[in-house]
Amino acid sequence: MTADRHGHALTDTGAEAAALLEQGLDDMLFLRPAVAEAAAGAVEAAPGSPSAQVFAAYLGLLGTEEKDAAQTLEWFGRFRAGLDRAAATPRELAHVDAVSAWLEGDIHKAGRLLGEVSVAYPRDLLALAVGHQIDFFTGNAVQLRDRVGGVLSAWDDADPHYGLLLGMFAFGLEEAGHYDRSEQVGLAAVEANPRDVWGIHAVVHTYEMQGRFAEGIAYLDARTDDWSSGNYLNVHNWWHYALYALESGNTAQALEIYDASIHTPESEGLAMELLDASALLWRLLLAGEDESERWARLADAWAARRDGPYYAFNDVHALMAYLGAGRIADAEALVKERQVWLAAPHPGVANHAMTEEIGVPVGRALIAYAQGRYDQTVDLLLPLRHRLNTYGGSHAQRDAVQKTLVEAALRAGRDDVARTLLSERIGVRPSSPYNWLAQARLADRLGRAAEAAAARRRAGELVDATK
Repeated sequence: MTADRHGHALTDTGAEAAALLEQGLDDMLFLRPAVAEAAAGAVEAAPGSPSAQVFAAYLGLLGTEEKDAAQTLEWFGRFRAGLDRAAATPRELAHVDAVSAWLEGDIHKAGRLLGEVSVAYPRDLLALAVGHQIDFFTGNAVQLRDRVGGVLSAWDDADPHYGLLLGMFAFGLEEAGHYDRSEQVGLAAVEANPRDVWGIHAVVHTYEMQGRFAEGIAYLDARTDDWSSGNYLNVHNWWHYALYALESGNTAQALEIYDASIHTPESEGLAMELLDASALLWRLLLAGEDESERWARLADAWAARRDGPYYAFNDVHALMAYLGAGRIADAEALVKERQVWLAAPHPGVANHAMTEEIGVPVGRALIAYAQGRYDQTVDLLLPLRHRLNTYGGSHAQRDAVQKTLVEAALRAGRDDVARTLLSERIGVRPSSPYNWLAQARLADRLGRAAEAAAARRRAGELVDATK
């Protein structure tokens, strides 16, 4: 029987398909578009191979694209119906079951099954890589850290893939708040593989969460050729660059990046790119910037997708685009459609809880904010602020919603809430100019001129330090 490079048996998989799966796994880990060709080639070379079929199925799910998932459900269902489970290995069957659970809407079960695979087969890199992304999609910071951390002792650090594990581990460490360790591990990952864009992304997150914007820009600048093109993460890493520019007070540069690299005439309308565009423009909207033309194009791109109730995280970013473009009726219609969907039970479908508990209330809060109903925005978001992770994404991504709460509290005159929120933010990121400028606005409201002046002075010093 054929085996992969770590000794895992591959049922009904010849040498050609096995080689394509190895290449495809490399492509997946480096986030190269060539992964799709390798997966298709493996399935064509060995259509009865559970390993080839699950690899291709994971690709149909990792983009959070409803249409891709629906197509995958159709063809994988046919494969599963004809699968001789007695002939497959327990590891392969666990992957089949994980894919099946995800296709049926239970992404949490899929993550648990892959976690069991990682305990029994700690060098199954596909289980680790896909499970890691599931932890990201479900906002599970502890699992992002521990899923990978739990297998490291089973690996030889001389293994060519070990550095890629470090890139994943670094991101988990960052999301779990271990910033010093995350930076150390992330830098080691990129040292081992300079084109490990996920490892680069982990380091970038670490700098973002610590407010080390100048260092983040310098880090990305020094490695532009390694991350800025030829991979699925380049738009997202450009988004991080634009966030650094915004935090540094350089709105013009952030918009240049947006137009050149985040949402362009050549953009394909993929959800993972459109949500980055929404998240950047929404921050500008919160700052009072008028980007109506950009919003209009982005709202059209979201509308063209005609998404159903598949992933609440994407829904919230579509709502941002509609609201930024002034399409209030479209935003309200999307929320109403999700409420109608929620009225029916969807047992085992994780997105039901994501939508009910986070997606719809956040959507209603964003609509309220766009209409100037700031008190209602605060009332809707305040109970959710410590649970936003449950609908997915990273701390940096979810901060667009957290900033909406801050801005609503300031505009509503909810001074005690604003003080609490800003005290929390400054305590975690004292190097953020935004936090100090917001503190100055609160001090102005309270008639504390000296405190306001000191906060603005601190913000100015931080901006100057990034130049």
